[in-house]
Amino acid sequence: MLRTVSCGCLLLTAFHFTAAPFAAAQTGRSRPRGRADLSIPTVEKKDLICFALYTVSDQTLKLTAQLYPLSDEDTKTVRLEIEKDGKWIEAARTAAIEPGWTATFRIENWDDTKSHRYRVAHGAEAFYEGMIRKNPVDKDEIVVAAFTGNSIHPVHGGDISRQDLIDNVKRADADLLFFSGDQVYDHNRHYAAWLKFGRDFGDIIRNRPTVCLPDDHDVGQPNLWGESGKISTLSGAADGGYAKPAVYVKEVERAQTSNLPDPVDPHKIGQGIGVYFTNLNWGNVDFAILEDRKFKTGPAGRVPKQGPRPDHIRNPDYDPASVDVDGAVLLGDRQLKFLRTWAQDWRQAELKVALSQTIFCGGAHIHGSANGRLHADMDSNGWPQSGRNRALDALRKGFAFHLAGDQHLATIFHHGIDEHRDAVWSFCVPSIANLYLRWWEPLEPGKNREPGAPEYTGDHLDGFANKVTNFAAANPEKKPAGNLLNTRAAGFGIVRFNTKDRTITMECWPRNVDITDADARQYPGWPRTISQFDNYNPPSWGKLGELTFNVADPVIQVIEAGNGDVLYTVRAKGTSFTPMAPNGKAFIVKAGKDAPTTVVSENAKVGGDAINVSLK
Repeated sequence: MLRTVSCGCLLLTAFHFTAAPFAAAQTGRSRPRGRADLSIPTVEKKDLICFALYTVSDQTLKLTAQLYPLSDEDTKTVRLEIEKDGKWIEAARTAAIEPGWTATFRIENWDDTKSHRYRVAHGAEAFYEGMIRKNPVDKDEIVVAAFTGNSIHPVHGGDISRQDLIDNVKRADADLLFFSGDQVYDHNRHYAAWLKFGRDFGDIIRNRPTVCLPDDHDVGQPNLWGESGKISTLSGAADGGYAKPAVYVKEVERAQTSNLPDPVDPHKIGQGIGVYFTNLNWGNVDFAILEDRKFKTGPAGRVPKQGPRPDHIRNPDYDPASVDVDGAVLLGDRQLKFLRTWAQDWRQAELKVALSQTIFCGGAHIHGSANGRLHADMDSNGWPQSGRNRALDALRKGFAFHLAGDQHLATIFHHGIDEHRDAVWSFCVPSIANLYLRWWEPLEPGKNREPGAPEYTGDHLDGFANKVTNFAAANPEKKPAGNLLNTRAAGFGIVRFNTKDRTITMECWPRNVDITDADARQYPGWPRTISQFDNYNPPSWGKLGELTFNVADPVIQVIEAGNGDVLYTVRAKGTSFTPMAPNGKAFIVKAGKDAPTTVVSENAKVGGDAINVSLK
């Protein structure tokens, strides 16, 4: 028996679903060659709950259950039950929201010192079980598995099974899953594609905290400059704003982000669209969750057009400073204010990490095809340059590492603002299935490369004259052929945050390998391990006097004495710490067990004397 299900802007015909794994129903309509079938199956009452995703932070559980379409006769009430002493105890109930059929639960005073079995329940028949993990504060290493670009279209390998990804997440025993964007590659049927995403990844999502950040394709457009919620009217949306109706955008964000910790500044933007930027504290790692595109202004009408599109610059002789126009916004004042506060707050935190859609530079030179050299791309977060520098400055004040995706090209960059290597490191992970190829291929060899490193590494200027240092790029083959995933540089990332040693190890794996196999090889340039303190260690700085403490791992803050600006705040490793700082200035140094409340020095300078500090 057929049933027609409304989804987004289309009507999708669905058939009765009985097989597992999911066998896609045929609509009887033709679809573009190489495109995925996104019919919504009619499921049995017992299978109405497709999947669930959750986070726990600061003893608050947020869990969102994703349901298949409910009929008029179905109850809209959804329950969350927790297993206690072998019995299921109802912990909360809520109403499913249409459109999108999501049900979000929020429970305060959650006991995160132990794991809990949970199940989402609907009616008398539908149950979906999983595990809410204990907070891994007793672990020295927190493992994050990171993904981006989940295209499902067969034309470039998107229909190949995700089982290799599922298996490797289990092998790594990841503590957190991070999907940085483009979980959905269909501009009209987010709900249908999101259900498929859940069927593909639900087996690992159900048992691990998960962060999903919707990006441009998720909200139904090729690129996104959200411009605080305005309506976009230009094809390609380079004028800024959203091309889809606000109700569609809100449905997307409800599905993908309502399980995140509460937003730190919940005020809505234009069209009543919400925000979700916040922080997640897990395993003594403090993750800032950012919205790269929500406040960013579009280039059309602001920047002189120097290519076939308002956002593409193909003139190699253009002046990069000419596009860094007044009024162009990247993260926006609200997110920058959040980051500056977050960088100073080290309660229950050993390391700080920023999670966002993409990295803060123009991370590719060639787009689309092997001869598609593009001088600058304003869809990247290398533009606007002033906004990019403000974002990096806010991150480096907390020695934050940056993990992102979107670029269809895995890279490692050490960013610079005033000089090369004076800001944070970033890891852009490869796409799950690579729809659009990019290459990092500068015309000139990089300076100050490591011995034996490829010429594309080293110190460079990107297309906006931003200072960047490349350490790795998983460039695809120039003539993709054969196995689509292997020749298109598809894969995933794993980052290991060692809270004891304060090291960060980046791994970049191709698809269809076993990461525990001794013969398995990562992409060239990986793995790479850096220190937490590499995220703000400018080459030109000198050392203040060494500080020795009577307690381990105190929080240190360095302030410019002349203007009162906070240079940085960080938790030291061990009982000694030597602050770095610019030459020729005086600094106030503060310290404390969990907050810098004690003045250690009021006139610290490079080359100063060592100080013994007693903290209560």
